[in-house]
Amino acid sequence: MHTVAVLALDGVIPFDLSAPVDTFGWARLPDGRQPYRVRVCSVREEVSAGAFTVRAPYGLQALAEADTIILPGVAEPPETLPPGVAEALRAAAARGTRIASICVGAFLLAATGLLDGLRATTHWIAAPDLARRHPEVTVDPNVLYVDNGRLLTSAGAAAALDMCLHMIRKDFGSAVAAHAARMSVMPLEREGGQAQFIVHDLPPAPAGTTLEPLLAWLEDHCGRDLTLAEIAAKAGMSTRTLNRRFREQTGTTPLQWLHRARVRRAQYLLETTAYPVERIAVQTGFGSPTAFRERFRRVVGTSPQAYRRAFRAGVS
Repeated sequence: MHTVAVLALDGVIPFDLSAPVDTFGWARLPDGRQPYRVRVCSVREEVSAGAFTVRAPYGLQALAEADTIILPGVAEPPETLPPGVAEALRAAAARGTRIASICVGAFLLAATGLLDGLRATTHWIAAPDLARRHPEVTVDPNVLYVDNGRLLTSAGAAAALDMCLHMIRKDFGSAVAAHAARMSVMPLEREGGQAQFIVHDLPPAPAGTTLEPLLAWLEDHCGRDLTLAEIAAKAGMSTRTLNRRFREQTGTTPLQWLHRARVRRAQYLLETTAYPVERIAVQTGFGSPTAFRERFRRVVGTSPQAYRRAFRAGVS
C-alpha cells in the first residue's frame, strides 16, 4: 500500500487536516481494495486544532516510512519549524518522497528550503506574505495547485481536494480518482485559474433530475457530430427550453457539457490505450485532430501527448 503521512503541527487547520485523510481514505481500487494507508503524525502526541485538540498516533518517525507526506496549514505559520521537522522533511525529499502542502502549509514547506527556485501557490490572501518571507520561491496565487513533480502546493480550502484527486489520478488512474471524487461529492473539474493536469469530469447533475436520461444519452453518444437541435429533439423540447433547463440543472450549456464529455472520453482513451491522437479525435466526436488538440488544451491546460505521458504510466 501507498503510505500517506499527514503531519499535524500545533495550530493545525481542521479542514486542511481532514481533507487528505478523507480523500485518500475514500480511494478504492477496481477490486475494492484500499490503495492508501493514511497516518496522522506530529511532533507531540497532542496538538491544538483551534476549537478542539487532536491526538496523533504517530511521531516524526512515520515520515521516514511514507511515500507521500502532506503538510496541512496552521493558524499562525511559524518563521522556523519545530525541532526535527525540517530535517525530517529534507531527508524524505532526498529519498524521493512526494511532499505536498495545503493552503498556508506552503509556509512550512518553504521553510525547509525545498521550494527555493520553484513555483508554488497558497491561499490567495497569504500569497504576498509567502512571497515576502521566501523571495526564492515564485508564488502564483491564481491557480488551484502547482505540481513540481515530487513537490506540490495547493491553494486554500477546497483546492486541497483538487490536489489530492490529482495525486490519486497520477498514482492509480482516472477511475480510482473519479470514485474518490464522487465520495467527496466533488466535481473533478473546476473553472477558473487552474494548473496543468487538473482532473476533468462531467459537470454534475443531481440524480433524479429531468435531464438525467438525456445526460446519460449524451455521454453514450458523445462521439457523434451532434447539434443543439438534435439534442433538443432527443429531449423533446425547444432549444431555448433545453438551454434554460441545462443552466438550471448543470450550471452549463448543452454544447459545453458535450464538449466536456468528449474531453473526458479522450482523457480515458489517452490513459488506457495507445491509439494515435487522430483516431481519438474521431472517436470522441471532434472531427479533426486540430480541433481536438485546441479544445483539449483549452479545457485541460496541456496537449493530448503531454497528458498521455503524464498519466498513462500511472495506470496499472
